[in-house]
Amino acid sequence: QLQLVESGGGLVQPGGSLRLSCAASGFTLAYRTIGWFRQAPGKEREGVSCISDRGGTTNYVDSVKGRFTISRDNANNTVYLQMNGLKPEDTAVYYCAIRPVVRSACTFGRSDYTLWGQGTQVTVSS
Repeated sequence: QLQLVESGGGLVQPGGSLRLSCAASGFTLAYRTIGWFRQAPGKEREGVSCISDRGGTTNYVDSVKGRFTISRDNANNTVYLQMNGLKPEDTAVYYCAIRPVVRSACTFGRSDYTLWGQGTQVTVSS
């Protein structure tokens, strides 16, 4: 069964850090672009970060630049999102997703991604 599984979410105080993981099973993440998205209550799902197949290209939404870092370990079939300096407005369910075409561009278009994980909750609150 092809699936992505996110982990690492939780409750953290403002200014704290979390590292999210996105592990693939049933297929290899290599050669494929991976995106992280988030959805807050009452809001649309938005792109947060993406990384190209070899990690040479990364993109971030303006609101997380300088605080979040995306990386990948193809040998372990996992992509990470290191989140530092967390703010209450970062509270959301975070999803990872994969673009189906190999060596695709790093984008934030939701329709570009075809396989999604179940999400992991991140709550930033004092």
